[in-house]
Amino acid sequence: MDIKVWMYLVYLTISIGLTVWVARALTRNGMVFLDEVFADERLARAVNNLLVVGFYLLNLGYVTVAMRHSEPVGSTSVAMEELSLKVGLVLLVLGALHFFNVFALGRYRRNRLRQLATHPPLAPVGRLPVQHAYPPVSPGPGAPGQGAPPAGQGQADPPAPAAPPAR
Repeated sequence: MDIKVWMYLVYLTISIGLTVWVARALTRNGMVFLDEVFADERLARAVNNLLVVGFYLLNLGYVTVAMRHSEPVGSTSVAMEELSLKVGLVLLVLGALHFFNVFALGRYRRNRLRQLATHPPLAPVGRLPVQHAYPPVSPGPGAPGQGAPPAGQGQADPPAPAAPPAR
């Protein structure tokens, strides 16, 4: 067999093995985190299964797309260098997917806990006085139960007598 074929076989073996190992570790250890995020064990289990399926699809899809190597592989050292590059990229993709999932679920958890909080995040320092949009309306002088307004308030000057028309 050609060196390139051996490189492909080793690459697939390492990449698929890493993918399965990381997926099982995330499934097992992620349940505690997902239970806390969703506060419902059944929902957490369902989301965990969906995340694992998506993880397998994305990672194995990347592994198969990145497998192609168009240049000839003339020696074992070139095959090892290419293999390390390909496996390193698979590990970077695995890490990026994991980081994105943890980040997104952490934000979801933080927002859910903020909505459930019964007290403000910081204690109030003081209270502002209530300001009304309009000043209070005082009843007129003839309102029942009210006495006469104080002198100079609420009383208009009597109208001036009209002057006779000039001829």
